[in-house]
Amino acid sequence: MIAQIIFQIFIIIALAPLLSGIMKKVKAFFQIRKGPGILQPYYDILKFLQKDSVVSTNVSWIFHAAPIVSFAAVLAAGLLIPIYITQLSLGFAGDLIAVIYLFALARFFTALASLDAGSSFGGMGGSREMFIASLVEPALMLSIFAVALNVGSTNLGFISQTVSGLGFDAMSPYQILAFVALFIIAIAETGRIPVDNPATHLELTMIHEAMILEYSGKQLAIVELGAMIKQLLIFSLLANIFFPWGIATGGAGAAEYVLALLIFVIKIIIIGITMAVVETSTAKWRLFRLPELMSISLMLSFLAIVAVIIVKGG
Repeated sequence: MIAQIIFQIFIIIALAPLLSGIMKKVKAFFQIRKGPGILQPYYDILKFLQKDSVVSTNVSWIFHAAPIVSFAAVLAAGLLIPIYITQLSLGFAGDLIAVIYLFALARFFTALASLDAGSSFGGMGGSREMFIASLVEPALMLSIFAVALNVGSTNLGFISQTVSGLGFDAMSPYQILAFVALFIIAIAETGRIPVDNPATHLELTMIHEAMILEYSGKQLAIVELGAMIKQLLIFSLLANIFFPWGIATGGAGAAEYVLALLIFVIKIIIIGITMAVVETSTAKWRLFRLPELMSISLMLSFLAIVAVIIVKGG
């Protein structure tokens, strides 16, 4: 049990920067640029870890605690999400609702730290982040609820195992509707265009970057790695809730675990490339147009739940 927990933490931390590097490389390709290497995020994190943090004298303990609390919350959520195996050692400790609240806890402390520094840009970024969160979280919960309603459980490991057992019969209309809804939510949760631009430093358009402007050194490394891990986990939900084929179940041998891990890496790379293509083919939206995008996701999630009720009722 302890070995599985440690291994899953290692896999999450090791793959998160790689996924970010691949997405940046794909975006550079479509923008006809050479771009950084796919290993550049690892080098960036190591560089930040070797630097000291420059901290304002006006900040309180919240500013120092926020990176650690946010990172721990996201990493704890990773232990409740199936990565390469459905039988999670900590699956009993929480389900879909716990994962969403852990993401919310990380967001809350990051936004709180942006206000603690007293920066006008930090306050602007925190305000925008909470505005988007109020639109994202209901749709995020409803999109996975559509699948949970069909299998009769909100435990993510059980959902993944059940859908995997159904094979291609699981590809129903409500499954597709819920997937599209969660894909739109993934764009917002990971700060991608058209919602946000993770590569920008234009003060009037920043959201996530504005919240972490005051961080540097080791604290910035923790914040950046936490954001990469959250991105990996959101993509893992897309991969292993809607397309869990190839994931290992309890009692599998070492060869099955290795194969399941390779399949997982392929799936998140495909989702990452798709996300990068969407980014490069879309313009940044104005902030007050984002409710239109989120309302589409919420509507699709609601239609997926209605479709499940109709099909099961019939």
